Amino acid sequence: MIAYLRRFFPDTHPFRLFYHRIMAVLAAFVYWFPADRLKVIAVTGTHGKTTTTNLIAHILEISGEKVGLSSTICFKIGKKKWTNLSKQTTVSPFQLQKLLRNMVNAGCTYAVIETSSHAMTQSRLWGVNVDMAVLTNIGRDHIEYHGSFRTYVEAKLQLFSLLMTSRRKPNISKISVLNRESEAFEYFNSFVPDRVITYGFTQKADYRVENLEVEADSSRFIFKIPNDEISIHLKIPGTFNVWNALAAATASLACGVKLPIIKNALESARSFPGRLESIDEGQNFAVIVDYAHTTESLEELLRMFRKLVSGRIFIVFGATGGGRDKAKRPKMGQVAHKYSDCIILTNDDPYDEDEHDIIEQIAHGIPRKEGENFWKIIDRKEAIRSAISLAKKGDVVIIAGKGCEEFMMLKGKKVPHDDRRVAREILRALK
Repeated sequence: MIAYLRRFFPDTHPFRLFYHRIMAVLAAFVYWFPADRLKVIAVTGTHGKTTTTNLIAHILEISGEKVGLSSTICFKIGKKKWTNLSKQTTVSPFQLQKLLRNMVNAGCTYAVIETSSHAMTQSRLWGVNVDMAVLTNIGRDHIEYHGSFRTYVEAKLQLFSLLMTSRRKPNISKISVLNRESEAFEYFNSFVPDRVITYGFTQKADYRVENLEVEADSSRFIFKIPNDEISIHLKIPGTFNVWNALAAATASLACGVKLPIIKNALESARSFPGRLESIDEGQNFAVIVDYAHTTESLEELLRMFRKLVSGRIFIVFGATGGGRDKAKRPKMGQVAHKYSDCIILTNDDPYDEDEHDIIEQIAHGIPRKEGENFWKIIDRKEAIRSAISLAKKGDVVIIAGKGCEEFMMLKGKKVPHDDRRVAREILRALK
């Protein structure tokens, strides 16, 4: 019955979107607009949302604020923290409004919300009075759902429209924080709230990074703002995480947090679950679990390790099913071929798609023949086992696509699976 209805009313059909809006309106009234009693920071973009959101919450907490957090990997109210098992970046309106109400009841002053394009299209933030909107970057993602790249960008733009149109709270400014080097910068800069702050590596940015030194497991840079600057040693690897830290620092400064506190907070931060997470059981090679699931994020990840690793790079990955972004699949294969020594294609979240078809679509972008340091292993656990069993001293095994997710969507069912747990079990069995 559900499949029948979806055939006639696809995800973005006006009838479906109207239903989502009605549910969002009801949720806001049921919980009586809790966001009106919070300072709400919403973070959107294609990559880096989760890390940026968590870093903002971390900085605000170090500054002495009580913070509520809603992100892809976790929820947080003050010191209470729990895993997000919904597989949604931004949860449904009733879940979100209830979470915000609980934040108010717990005495939180800030709510930091990771915001997806799906959430904006489906009105999940209706009734959420946003005070600051943060843009990380814009790449090509979720094109199948939105229909085109332009429509995808327009969905992101809705957050900044919401910032402009939502009711003003007493003594709280409306602020947008923008990546000055995003290709879509001018679109987002067309909204003029009380204040627009830009960040980046370019001299055109209001707040910027200078003297960047990238090391194997960290980065050092100068965070420069008008009339002041401070050195930061970020102990989270990757240039892309410098961007995330820069966005978080800029947002925190706009909240009134002082530079020394931002320095202390960023330098005490570590990688978040499923984001460049190292699995160490005493083996003489590296095992890394990461959420990279788009062409751009996979390329950034592999390019970073290509510069750092003297041995071979093994990449274990697949692609999400459910009709999502089929065009990116062969491109991800091309990236894996370019930067990896050994490739193992496997399941990700096939949903109702045929797992073999997804893998074959990725394989179209890989010119090497199967068996030539290239294998197709449907079972994700076995794929991880194969990579680990082949790895030698100095190599790195990268398991990409699912991060810290604890289950896999297979034929309409949630099948328990956690890349981190699986990798640990396999590594322990090798001792």
